[in-house]
Amino acid sequence: MKSTPIRNDWKIEEVEKLFALPFNDLLFKAHCIHRENFNPNHVQISTLLSIKTGACPEDCSYCPQSVRYDTGVEKEPLMAVDTVIEQASNAKEQGATRFCMGAAWRSPKDKDLDQVIKMVQGVKALGMETCLTLGMLKKEQTEKLSDAGLDYYNHNIDSSEEFYDKIITTRKFDQRIDTLKNVQDAGINVCSGGIVGMGESQRDRGGMLMALANLEKHPGSVPINSLVQVKGTPLHGIEKIDALDFVRTIAVARIMMPESMVRLSAGRNEMSEAVQAMCFFAGANSIFYGEKLLTTSNPDENKDMALFKKLGIEPMPARH
Repeated sequence: MKSTPIRNDWKIEEVEKLFALPFNDLLFKAHCIHRENFNPNHVQISTLLSIKTGACPEDCSYCPQSVRYDTGVEKEPLMAVDTVIEQASNAKEQGATRFCMGAAWRSPKDKDLDQVIKMVQGVKALGMETCLTLGMLKKEQTEKLSDAGLDYYNHNIDSSEEFYDKIITTRKFDQRIDTLKNVQDAGINVCSGGIVGMGESQRDRGGMLMALANLEKHPGSVPINSLVQVKGTPLHGIEKIDALDFVRTIAVARIMMPESMVRLSAGRNEMSEAVQAMCFFAGANSIFYGEKLLTTSNPDENKDMALFKKLGIEPMPARH
């Protein structure tokens, strides 16, 4: 029987108390909550494909796809529908149950959205869950995506409201929240998380998790990214987050959002197997699988499967 209530009224002082717990106590608490809600030896496998790369007008300090930074990322047009569906089919054969498609836009034009909707329909026809990340959405656009059967929409809030304008100036934190509200109102599951290791404080990490947990409904998926530093971006060369602080963030996310999928996302390539194992124990139960996350590297499939075998973890069965 589940004993952990779903809360949407967290205060920052409560979140800071969780972060301040002795490490073993925090992990024990998070793991108990994880077991209440999930099989602790199942991890969901998702694959992420960049369907339109580069030339984004935003100035997100971490992003190699911004047109403002010279990072060597080539501008590529929106992919053909058939190409995307073929990639999704390959991902399914490799064990992925969710296929995520990302486009480097501030917000999609309606004509582009019509093409993306065909991709969603084609991927769903394969029996996979679908997820999109296309930037900000208007209410009418979320309704069109809902009608197309989209399962998840990803729109990360990146950090706390207080830290947000230190990393992005081309849009406001409230605009992120507005898009999430539009997505939820349209009946689409929200996938939303953030990035740690951008020079933020522990209080900012807590503020990010609090903003997500205090949404009207918790996100179905919460990706926690460790900053992948890319040469040419303003955050290249910044001091990296301590590995145990990253594990703490995963554990606090699990405690605050007991029924959400907590995704160990970008940055896994730089994590040891031991750190990843601690993250799974602390409540992470989703990963991106494949060699690339949009434009940055990710552990290859065989490496992930070898780690799963060592840990006795199996891919989570598809949910229908």
